[in-house]
Amino acid sequence: MGELRIRDAARAVVLDPAHRVLLVRFDFPAKSLWAMPGGGVEVGETHEDAIRRELAEEAGLVEPSIGPAVWHRLHIIPFIGGRWDGQRERYFLVHTPAFEPEPQLSWEHLNAEYVFALRWWTLDELEETTEAFAPARLPELVRDLVANGPPPATIDAGV
Repeated sequence: MGELRIRDAARAVVLDPAHRVLLVRFDFPAKSLWAMPGGGVEVGETHEDAIRRELAEEAGLVEPSIGPAVWHRLHIIPFIGGRWDGQRERYFLVHTPAFEPEPQLSWEHLNAEYVFALRWWTLDELEETTEAFAPARLPELVRDLVANGPPPATIDAGV
């Protein structure tokens, strides 16, 4: 087996003043899960550029104030289509006023990327639900971020 083909990606930990976090629901053929908005870093983009583009496309949030990188993770999983073997993600903190997510892309386009829902989650809702998250310990990570602020160095969020 050759070297793994790993895609660089950027994700946003979008928090409003009530400490709600904005998540997107991915419905893959094998399972559904909730994750931070974001996606692949395109050629010539910085991670911050990718977050700006993805937040506008997926949530309608334009000109977000992007804070520090807070988490990272390497996720090895075959992408549908076989182009990538996994993804290296960097998560950046984004504080924003509350808003109603309205994607700039059509739902048809988003569904083609396996995105089927967006919603705000409270800390209690994150901890009480039986829904799956990526990373799996997302409720713990968000609660720690809200309670203690950004870490001095990025934390491995795990799978």
